[in-house]
Amino acid sequence: MPYCRASRSTRRSKAILTVALSAGFACAAWAQSPQPSMRMVSQTPVVSPAVSAQELHEIAVDAYLYAYPMVLMEATRRASTQVQNPLAGRAPMNRFGHRTAFPEPGATDVGWPSADMLYSNLWYDVTYQPLLIRVPASGGRYYALSLLDMWSDEYASRGTRVTGNGEQAFMIVGPNWQGHVPFGTDVVRSPTGTGWLIARIQTGGPAEYGAVNQFQASMTATPVATAAPTPNLVTPYRRGAAKPATWPQQQIPGTGHTLTGSASPSMTSTSYVTWEPQGSAGQQVASMSPATFFTLFSELLRTNPPHDNDNAILTRMQRIGLVGPQPFSYDRLDPAVKQALEEARTVAGRRIADTVTRLGTPLNGWNTVLSGIGTYGTDYVRRAAIAYAGLGATTPNEALYPVTAVDDDGRRLRSDDDYILHFDKGQLPPVNASWSLTLYNESNNLAPNRAGRYTVRSTDPLKYNADGSLDIYISPDDPGRGKTANWLPTPAQGHFSLSMRLYWPEALALDGHWAPPPVERD
Repeated sequence: MPYCRASRSTRRSKAILTVALSAGFACAAWAQSPQPSMRMVSQTPVVSPAVSAQELHEIAVDAYLYAYPMVLMEATRRASTQVQNPLAGRAPMNRFGHRTAFPEPGATDVGWPSADMLYSNLWYDVTYQPLLIRVPASGGRYYALSLLDMWSDEYASRGTRVTGNGEQAFMIVGPNWQGHVPFGTDVVRSPTGTGWLIARIQTGGPAEYGAVNQFQASMTATPVATAAPTPNLVTPYRRGAAKPATWPQQQIPGTGHTLTGSASPSMTSTSYVTWEPQGSAGQQVASMSPATFFTLFSELLRTNPPHDNDNAILTRMQRIGLVGPQPFSYDRLDPAVKQALEEARTVAGRRIADTVTRLGTPLNGWNTVLSGIGTYGTDYVRRAAIAYAGLGATTPNEALYPVTAVDDDGRRLRSDDDYILHFDKGQLPPVNASWSLTLYNESNNLAPNRAGRYTVRSTDPLKYNADGSLDIYISPDDPGRGKTANWLPTPAQGHFSLSMRLYWPEALALDGHWAPPPVERD
């Protein structure tokens, strides 16, 4: 899907807001999700003749916006799992991949990298087998697990905020799974057969790598049923239309308990649509033809059902032949529909880019996304915009990401100037866990500096003023005079941006009653 080029100020605004989302990238109620209604929508109906040219255009654009997050999730999944063994955060399906160190300064493989969290990723497939997740006790260290379905919605979370720091064990089951588990087993039902688990683990610098890496290595993912039913590749599952296949009783690893269960036969969860994997996942999706995009989307729907509140958009898409009771074939679409889909690529891309610039709430020169992130309901434009800007973003009650690229006079932050970020006593970021301030260069990466320091953390040995206030010095040179502990070095040249991270924020921040102070030129 191509994206138009915005004006310089618009692109700058979009880039600033992207920090708030991408900062949570490998990154909700935790109660068990109800089983969703299952419907086969990966098939093409006869096109309704009563569709005007204007309606056709609008439906085509909305269809792109609706499908974009799932297609992007699939491109990301493939890029993240096409390895034989875990490596640098990537891993085969149903296995954890860990990032065991912060990205090196200047590294470009991860945008807006974190310097206060290490990440672990797990792309799972529970279409036919539950997956038992075990997490060790964290010893008081804050961490968060976000579980996303293939629509990019966070449907569940675990960790310090939700379930505490003790040892955790829960079982992810697919949308069709039926069975019995031992009393007290924590069951998390994934709304889609495939999904993504992102673990964020507080890390106070390289000195803590050893402890965090040990925690990461102790996380396990174990398929519970080893005798899964053979997929039925002919008859798709619909509510009440297929009898679930069963497997023998299986022992839950490490518990001595057994469970019985079944998974309704459905299409295989493997997608066979291929494309040229050039560039990032986002770039790959942007370059897809409408035929590739919607054929892939159709295949993904076989094991990743829509949400129950998606009926309205699905009904509209059915009117132009994108979903329905017959197998999908892009070639059989009406020529007018094909033309509308081709034109919709640019329009949808423009709408996504424009929405990104308006996601945040501005205050004191900072922009913060306070709501409508992580879970989206039927706001498909916002969901697509956040997926585009920072796939894997968590909900605000887990983390907030205020960002800025300007000083208190609205001027761009420059590497050769000196700045102060002053927090009055009692006005530090209101969090239950921790907070940090990270500096990024114009390429949205950590920039090398003489001090080798890229973030200031609340867990650092900061020096507070006599009145209890706190000053953070943002400058190219060491401020000296006992201020080095609070120094955040700027890059050698160019403009830069700042991103705060508030982990487990308090209500004061969530309600928008607190914002970071303006960045003052010293």
